[in-house]
Parts: sequence; structure tokens; C-alpha cells
Amino acid sequence: MAKQHAYPARIVWTGNRGEGTQHYKGYDRTWDLAVDGKAVVSCSNDPVLGGDSSKYNPEDMLIAAVASCHMLWYLHLCSTAGVTVLAYEDNPVGQGVMNPNASGNFTSATLHPKITVASGSDLNKARDLHDEVHKYCFIARSVNFPISFEPEIIEA
Repeated sequence: MAKQHAYPARIVWTGNRGEGTQHYKGYDRTWDLAVDGKAVVSCSNDPVLGGDSSKYNPEDMLIAAVASCHMLWYLHLCSTAGVTVLAYEDNPVGQGVMNPNASGNFTSATLHPKITVASGSDLNKARDLHDEVHKYCFIARSVNFPISFEPEIIEA
């Protein structure tokens, strides 16, 4: 039987300049993301939609979540398969479209992990384990756009 998990969060709009949403350009697209026991993250809308480019937006957070989940499962799978990962970094890129009515959606994401493995590791296995991640990754299994990966694996 599947075990249920809950992920509570709190979103607090911080963009009221004094008149609320009385005028479309009279308020900021900013908010704070809070989760009990964790640091508050100040966020904003995508700059294309009037947001503050110095703050995380939902699109940033979604692509970061996809890449982070992939990384965590990859590390787990490597650990159980005997591949020793020494370093991992990624520069994921999400692709999206904006429709004439201002709606939009992601069309794909590509992960670009650069992974350093211990000398003597099975490089083919290290590469193949990326294919296994999407069987487990909560985030990848929850989104409706394709996620591909172009790993670079380096032996230390």
C-alpha cells in the first residue's frame, strides 16, 4: 500500500503597495514562501510578467525541483549500485511557451549534470543509472513535460 505524504507550505503575498489590486500595475508580484522550521524565501513572478528578476519565480523553483530530485535519486542509485560519486553539479534548462492569451506551460526540461566518480568506477553503469531515475523521482513522475538529460561523467 502506498504511503501518503503531505508537503505543507505557506505563501504570503507581499506586493500590496497600499491599494491592493485596485490597479493592474499598482501592485507587486512578490510573496514569501514559508515552510515551518525553514528559512523564508522571497519570491516574485517571472520578469517577463512584471516580476523582480533578483528573486526566485515558480518556474525557477520547478526546474530546480526537477534537477534536485533527479540528483538525489541518482546519488541513491549510484550508492546501491557500487558507483562512488565524488561531485555532482547541474545546469538544468527548462523550455516553455507563452500563448497569446498570456497562459503558458513548460514543454521540456534538459538536465546537464556534470558528475565526478571515483577512479575505477563503472562509467557505463554511471551513465545508465540516469535512465533509472525517472522510475522513482517524485517530481519527474508528477510533471507533464518530457525531461531529458545529457550527463558528463568524469573519472577522478
